[in-house]
Amino acid sequence: MAKKILLSLLPLLACLFVHAQKPDAAGLSRLKHDQDTLQSLSEEIFSGKGDDGRGSAIDQFIPILVRALKTKYSFRFPFDSLKTVSIQYPQDSAFRIFTWAWERENGFYRHFGAIQMNTPDGQLKLFPLFDASDYIINTDTITNNKSWYGCLYYNIVQRHYFNQEYYTLFGWDANNPRSQKKLIDMLTFKNGAPVFGGPFFSFAEDSTPQPVRNRFIIEYKKESTATLNYNKELDMIVYDHLISETNEPMKKFTYVSDMDYEGFKWQAGKWVHINKIFHDAIPMGKGAPAPQPLDQKKKSMTHPKSAEDYQSQEIPKKPVKKKQ
Repeated sequence: MAKKILLSLLPLLACLFVHAQKPDAAGLSRLKHDQDTLQSLSEEIFSGKGDDGRGSAIDQFIPILVRALKTKYSFRFPFDSLKTVSIQYPQDSAFRIFTWAWERENGFYRHFGAIQMNTPDGQLKLFPLFDASDYIINTDTITNNKSWYGCLYYNIVQRHYFNQEYYTLFGWDANNPRSQKKLIDMLTFKNGAPVFGGPFFSFAEDSTPQPVRNRFIIEYKKESTATLNYNKELDMIVYDHLISETNEPMKKFTYVSDMDYEGFKWQAGKWVHINKIFHDAIPMGKGAPAPQPLDQKKKSMTHPKSAEDYQSQEIPKKPVKKKQ
């Protein structure tokens, strides 16, 4: 009996062994060398002089990154010194996503990225991501890596349903001088290739039901902040309810948080909208709290923050007095 159990586990153990393989000494040396070059270039992309300087850094960055990833078992190398490049992994480590942004002199942004698959033999399987967000008129559509809705990913939540893995991607788009965006995109794989979007955002339980959406996006004032992320304690997606501070709902760049929250709960293979998470009403006669302004000097290209994050930094905790 024990022998049968051991034999049945051998394929799994072999798979785990292969996935635990690391680059050899020569490969590791090349990766470290390339990482140093990429680090310097990534800083130029983020804060270099002018579009020409930043564009030139991108033109150099991409082939060096691809060269580095071609190193056998490069998936095991973290590239953790690339502070302006977001690298996100799902729970099962089936792949990882690199994303980074180029801020143009006119205040608009273009995004770049790639999905590296975790292959059993350590060979490179890479899907480059081409930012088509400026040309996607209908954002509620299903796309692929060649027509990607570009952004910086800051979290991945994995769900399993009916023998299928679903990866919920949380992204931030600094967008333009007047507004920024956060979005939720669903990533699945069909015939081994990535598919972005799908009918996964349901509003069927709302008092006024809306059509299912393929992608969920919020847009808000550039100087404001908004939460959009998965909350482990609540086991759901939580995001700020937004209103126009000038009562002009058609102008998304006027939207700010009113300190109320909506969300999505995973049910039967979909994220189902919850209209109101907390039920503490604002007292009569009092307006919504003023949104926490965004300090542009503190912005992070890989870790976009919510109002709560900034407030926790601005308000230091009182030190605990030791008993004499």
